[in-house]
Amino acid sequence: MGKRNEELHLGAFIYYSGHHHAGWRHPGSAVEKMFDINFYKQLALTAERGKFDMMFLADLLYVHTQQVEKSASGMLDPLTLLSALSTVTEKLGLTATVSTTYNVPYDVARKFASLDMISSGRAGWNIVTSQLDIEAYNYGKKGHPEHSLRYEMAREFVEVVTRLWDSWEDDALILDREAGRFADPSKVKQVDYKGKWHSTKGPLNVPRPPQGYPVLIQAGSSEAGQNFAAQYGEVIFTAQQSLLEAKAFYENVKSKLNQYGRNTNSLKIMPGLSPVIAATEEEAWRKHKELQELILPEVAVAVISGFLNYDLSKYPIDGPLPENIPDPVAASNGMKSRVKLFMDMAYKEKLSILELGRKILGARGHLQFVGTYEQLVGFMEQWFNEYACDGFNIMPPILPAGLEEFVDHVIPLLQKRGLFRKEYEGITLREHLGLERPANGHFLRNEHLGKITHF
Repeated sequence: MGKRNEELHLGAFIYYSGHHHAGWRHPGSAVEKMFDINFYKQLALTAERGKFDMMFLADLLYVHTQQVEKSASGMLDPLTLLSALSTVTEKLGLTATVSTTYNVPYDVARKFASLDMISSGRAGWNIVTSQLDIEAYNYGKKGHPEHSLRYEMAREFVEVVTRLWDSWEDDALILDREAGRFADPSKVKQVDYKGKWHSTKGPLNVPRPPQGYPVLIQAGSSEAGQNFAAQYGEVIFTAQQSLLEAKAFYENVKSKLNQYGRNTNSLKIMPGLSPVIAATEEEAWRKHKELQELILPEVAVAVISGFLNYDLSKYPIDGPLPENIPDPVAASNGMKSRVKLFMDMAYKEKLSILELGRKILGARGHLQFVGTYEQLVGFMEQWFNEYACDGFNIMPPILPAGLEEFVDHVIPLLQKRGLFRKEYEGITLREHLGLERPANGHFLRNEHLGKITHF
């Protein structure tokens, strides 16, 4: 196994009080502080102590009233939260999930430019299209747009946002008190964009962000998602269950970059990884068993039924997934790649409905690793060196304990093997990830193709 010249990248993925669906019930979770700013300050400082590239916040635009009794529910707005956390951190990247389906490009451009300014260039935007009708209802819509249509809308959304970020040239500010000149008007441009879904006049009322653009991150793994990431994304989060599948995904996405004039280093692939770890294998598996048994059977059935759009409550919970389910991938208007992953997992591993439910809810379809600290490092090293990834989005099953354990026991081993930084070498998130700062695209766009050419 050959060693790569570069170091791997790490994101600290924060989700409720832990990524395990029932982790909030564990006595080690801080669920009581889930809406407390001090909880997130603690997590951010821990991630920065571990030299993580970034802290990543998910966002859901709904709460299921049927699930609120038995599932952790509700989230603080990620951009508001990260703005506060920027004042207690110095180097940690700050990444927020914001939907292109239920927002306006001008607002998103302004908020991320502001976060990038406030944090001195540490902002990242996780671009999602949302997934459920319930989100549409919250925004006064009759239903959620169809899957491929959402990506068409998202492309235009990102194009508008990046044009707004480019509406000020880097040296537009003059700030000459004596001459009375604040900015050079020739370097502040109107956008005048009129598309099928979005339009804006511009310019933005915030100068060009320190990073040029906040880092553009994408989380879809469907074919439409991969194509979108190849065109616009600089980091892609993905769910992969095996080394072979991860390598195939990595090769496929990277091979798409050339058609957009991009090199392979311009996009970092970081699959989700939820570690249940301890000093010994026995202790790690004990912790895993304890967590899995916290998942109530009725919750497992309800969640799987929702994902597959098929009522499984009438089937034996210890029996296999029925073969006669109408194509759930085609029926899904949400996370198509994740639904396919669940179906493949069920049939390949011959899992019962309960086993499938508990396996999925252990890490929401992402890879769950159970073992010692050393075994986890060996696993991460193999995936990295065999080009299955450029790093990992770490998803602690319980927070804050899971993140602290990873920083205290795994990070030092990664550093010892030369796989991860001992100190930050830069300040911005782009510097952490080894990404170039984009040039202003105002004069670099190919208007005929309608896309940015400097990526």
